[in-house]
Amino acid sequence: MRLTIVLVSPARAENIGAAARAMKTMGFSELRIVDSDAHLQPGARRVAHGSTDILDNLTTYPTLDAALHDVDFTVATTARSRAKFHYYATPVELVPLLEEKAEWLNHIALVFGREDSGLTNEELAQADILTGVPMVADYPSLNLGQAVMVFCYQLASLIQRPDTAARPGDENQLLALRSRIFSLLQTLGVADDEKLADWLQQRIGLLQQRDTAMLHRLLHDIEKKLAE
Repeated sequence: MRLTIVLVSPARAENIGAAARAMKTMGFSELRIVDSDAHLQPGARRVAHGSTDILDNLTTYPTLDAALHDVDFTVATTARSRAKFHYYATPVELVPLLEEKAEWLNHIALVFGREDSGLTNEELAQADILTGVPMVADYPSLNLGQAVMVFCYQLASLIQRPDTAARPGDENQLLALRSRIFSLLQTLGVADDEKLADWLQQRIGLLQQRDTAMLHRLLHDIEKKLAE
């Protein structure tokens, strides 16, 4: 299973170094950075200590959308457990969900936001599912390196599994399903029903492969009937 760590606009070089070290410790290797060059500062390599190969091989992108260009399923981290648009899962709940996804999707990304403000609503909307670390109410904060370590530790077993090659086209099923569903809402004249649209958006990321395939069949039949 290919699992990429994406850091959006990290400001402190030391945090990037700590993230790289956490990744290396847990067996992760692919790091992408969005809209930042802080990794070029000396502090990143100093804190990385033994994981500078991750810094040497990371790739940078101007936007999150560009960083996700080849990703099949996106998990975004947020401290806002009630964030709009998406179902929210704890790190523990992510494991079985991603185990199933790994059977039919090739590339999953785990996205972390800015140290001071996290991810914007627009960036969260690019994710298939949201996650966050449950914390005590009077100290609801982890620094970036700690957050990366928590998730890498929790998900390490996933990247140690033997790769299962997805069948051609499987990785596009969820994206295509989103497009077909919202096209159908427009055809039915209910696209402005925010409650319905939000509910659909929240649940699509939870669908298993069989569910996705069956919904495509149903949508095909509906589209065919509407075209008559």
